Amino acid sequence: MSVAAYSSVKVITTARLHMGFIDMHGGLGRRFGSIGLSLDKPATRLQVAASDDFSVSGPTTEHTAERVAACARRFAQLVGLTGCAHFKMLEAIPEHSGLGSGTQMSLAVGVALSKLYGLGLTAREVAALASRGARSGIGVGAFEHGGLLVDGGRGPHTQVPPLIARMDFPEAWRIILVSDMGGLGVHGAQELQAFGALPEFPAAQAAHLSRLVLMQALPAVAEQDLESFGVAISELQRTVGDHFAAEQGGGCYISPAVADAMAWLEAQGVSCVGQSSWGPTGFAVVASEEQAAKLLQGLEQRGMPLRYEICSAHNTGSIVEAI
Repeated sequence: MSVAAYSSVKVITTARLHMGFIDMHGGLGRRFGSIGLSLDKPATRLQVAASDDFSVSGPTTEHTAERVAACARRFAQLVGLTGCAHFKMLEAIPEHSGLGSGTQMSLAVGVALSKLYGLGLTAREVAALASRGARSGIGVGAFEHGGLLVDGGRGPHTQVPPLIARMDFPEAWRIILVSDMGGLGVHGAQELQAFGALPEFPAAQAAHLSRLVLMQALPAVAEQDLESFGVAISELQRTVGDHFAAEQGGGCYISPAVADAMAWLEAQGVSCVGQSSWGPTGFAVVASEEQAAKLLQGLEQRGMPLRYEICSAHNTGSIVEAI
């Protein structure tokens, strides 16, 4: 029977934006590649302690509790762990919202168990065991480091896409999340089917997106030039969104209500808007808390059935502590 190294372990990890794929053509031997951003909220927070069986408590849904227990049992089976644990869930990133809930939950559970039982596994090793990072390494990078992240996509032997760039995101900038609580992003078998149905991505467009990221988006963050960053990300979003349009209802956004809110924000002069992953969450990056609050007031006055939240970037990785 495995013996716990600590009485309990706490893990806190936060949501991420997936701002888009860079090269879905794959002609150079690597496919996908992503740019994304770690957020300060919403978060997944849990505490774990050794127990006679896998169990879950806390202010969470029955489905989330089942999901946590399933993750734990699968991880234990994969690593040959004979000890069990009780998970106290304090908070969970909303599922299928485009904010990376699945990856962050799998990493939080696996890393917590690894720490509790002294297995010494890294987040990247846990991700590989849990088959996370199939297309994007942004979620793993967010767990490890936070900040603005670029991964190098998948090559023939890639387990988890490598992180090739990481930058602190400007502290003053704010991110407005716009969520359609009545819809879910594409996930699971539907996601696999959608990727299989996509037409070939043009090599010239992949080259253009790579240039946008390397020569516009990243330097703009280094120089805190929000306008240039926004132009690059919005163009990447439109290009990738057009490619996925047939699989998400004919547009760049899977939720018509979110698309309407994003159009309104653009009309107010916001240069950086988009959809995170398959949605249904949209995002807008603005220069300050004051600007974000003013725009939020305008959004709420429109009376759309949407949920709004103002976030900051999270420029550090997850918290993993023995307590």
